[in-house]
Amino acid sequence: MQPEQLLSWLENEGKDVKFINLLFPDILGELRGFSIPSYELEETFREGKGFDGSSIEGLARVEESDLVVIPDAETFRILPWSYEDCDNSPYRVGCLFCDILNPDRSHNSGDTRYVLKKILKKIKKQGFSSFKVGPEMEFFYFKDSKNPTLLDKGDYFSMGIGDPYEYLRKKTILGLLKMGIVAEYGHHEVAPSQHEIDLRYTDALEMADIVMLLRFIVKEFARREGIYATFMPKPLNGENGNGMHIHQSLWKDDKNIFFSEDDKYHLSDTAKSYIGGLMTHINEITSILNQWMNSFKRLVPGYEAPVYIVWGQRNRSALIRVPEYKPGKRNATRIELRNPDPGCNPYLAFAVMLAAGIKGIKESYEMSPPYESDMYHLTENERKKINIKSLPRNLEEAVEITKNSRIVKETLGEHLFKKFIANKEAEIKNYRKEVGHKYDNRVSPFEIEHNLSRL
Repeated sequence: MQPEQLLSWLENEGKDVKFINLLFPDILGELRGFSIPSYELEETFREGKGFDGSSIEGLARVEESDLVVIPDAETFRILPWSYEDCDNSPYRVGCLFCDILNPDRSHNSGDTRYVLKKILKKIKKQGFSSFKVGPEMEFFYFKDSKNPTLLDKGDYFSMGIGDPYEYLRKKTILGLLKMGIVAEYGHHEVAPSQHEIDLRYTDALEMADIVMLLRFIVKEFARREGIYATFMPKPLNGENGNGMHIHQSLWKDDKNIFFSEDDKYHLSDTAKSYIGGLMTHINEITSILNQWMNSFKRLVPGYEAPVYIVWGQRNRSALIRVPEYKPGKRNATRIELRNPDPGCNPYLAFAVMLAAGIKGIKESYEMSPPYESDMYHLTENERKKINIKSLPRNLEEAVEITKNSRIVKETLGEHLFKKFIANKEAEIKNYRKEVGHKYDNRVSPFEIEHNLSRL
């Protein structure tokens, strides 16, 4: 939809849309924004709306705080509930994602959405028409945001009494559908009070916007039911954490170029080199995909989260899984990266994954042989003998590796790269101040205090 079309619609069929939320992500992927009356939108398309960016992490210093948002008309969606005005008349609220510009109309270097837009533009020049992704979004329903108090004792695919909030999950899926966001699955997950909504794949920029909206919509529907939803990676000791497995593929026009008719795994050479790029550079980008101290409490053996850098088809302890090909479903050929969690910034996560994969394609990286056995049964010496490496054990290790990553620095740009590293180092320092220097697998009070209500 073009700006003129949207403005015309608001003047006619959409007269009951009285406000527009102008949205953008901060450096950590938290949703930020402000509302304008719908009658202000025409001028906003033309001139933008100024705001003070100095208080938003990663955007601007105090001495250069004036920024401008320009809404992207193609991102327009309407929130799936109504409000009441002072006369008790119902009205609706629309939302638009925005580009963040400097006063001179240049792109702001702290705009993480623009980071993804840049690399998508880059791969189009290399002959790829689109990068498609489909995340699996896991979350918990708890009593409130203060403590992870369970609301059910269900487990994987529980129904009936084991899944008492099935109705809320379905209500949320229907709310997403009203916004034009299509979910393919919804079910109870492995841990008690844990749920999952899987999204139908689409282009990466649209999907990053969708992830931002889904987190907001899930939380708001839960709030309206008097409970709390969280995407915190690991809120409970002794239970599975929240993952965001990301299915991904590269396309040229309407052709999925990850597919090959002749290969044993139905993977093209392009797909194999892409996997090689991800596996080679995964430790460099882990701090982006798993950006919290708490993220690494999930990435431990025994809870279906990957720890070792291997791939397989049936091996759900592997970092990368290649779903088996079904005849006639060549467009469904994809790879599934299993270490990201839903507490990440989706724009940066998709961007660095793509950068690593494209590096593999450009330099023709080779893909290692698959490993289908459960990695957790091997000893450390056995893993060393077959050259199986591990993900970083904690955020500090991950950040130290990222500091020396050319891929991450080039993808994020100098400003965001420095800001992200500084932000994570501050988190590590604060964690140590409260918890100490020893890292273990238990979820600390620090994480509950700082992550549960935030994520």
